[in-house]
Amino acid sequence: MKTNLMICSILIIASMLVSCATGSGQGDLKAAAEIDREVDIALAQLYQNQPEARDLAARAKGILVFPHILKAGFIAGAQYGKGAMRKGGRTTGYYNIVAGSYGLQAGVQSFSYAMFFMNDKVLAALDSSAGFEVGIGPSVVIVDAGVAKTLTTTTLKDDVYAYIFGQQGLMAGLGLQGSKISRITP
Repeated sequence: MKTNLMICSILIIASMLVSCATGSGQGDLKAAAEIDREVDIALAQLYQNQPEARDLAARAKGILVFPHILKAGFIAGAQYGKGAMRKGGRTTGYYNIVAGSYGLQAGVQSFSYAMFFMNDKVLAALDSSAGFEVGIGPSVVIVDAGVAKTLTTTTLKDDVYAYIFGQQGLMAGLGLQGSKISRITP
């Protein structure tokens, strides 16, 4: 019974992930404009709630923002979202984030995610690769209230700083997860 439930959960989550990731392959100006609009709103929310993020943005070489990431799971889980890279306040590319997880988990949650790329080397790695795997390669520091208070020009030594914000819903449990970020044409 548990095996059937696990297989069923994996199939449902996989089909959700595939349906989210499937596109026409053609650029859609409306979709790009919608992503840009949502990125503007997400950044405004982040800067309002975490003022130190604006200072970090001024020092970053680029900011990759995913305004809406949906995460769902029951034993097996998945998450998906679309976002945009901003350099100098302008969009330079569009990306998606896809993750799968397995473990003791249940629920649905949406959240926003902003990654501040602090040097040209890590930006080049994102631009030149087929995908950027979080946790493999450049170091990513998740910024919480405690970390935010210690960020100064002398302490900014890591490649990428990330904020998770705007959480809604509930996702409970523990699981193993890997995230991959890939360039897309919306």
